[in-house]
Amino acid sequence: MSVTSDFYLARVAQCAREAGETDLANVRDRCLRAKAAWQAMADRVLMGEADRKQQAADKAAHQERLFG
Repeated sequence: MSVTSDFYLARVAQCAREAGETDLANVRDRCLRAKAAWQAMADRVLMGEADRKQQAADKAAHQERLFG
């Protein structure tokens, strides 16, 4: 199963919301740590998605040059 950036970004938003809703410092810290971890995962997936799009564009441009 491939996880999209939307999944990770939804977890980032959920952790941010939970951190803002709690009055307990330890829970807020836990939520903020989780948010940072989810954001790092989202960033990696977003970079991969951008790389795949760029590779597809490069391949299409190369094919266009070869076959006009």
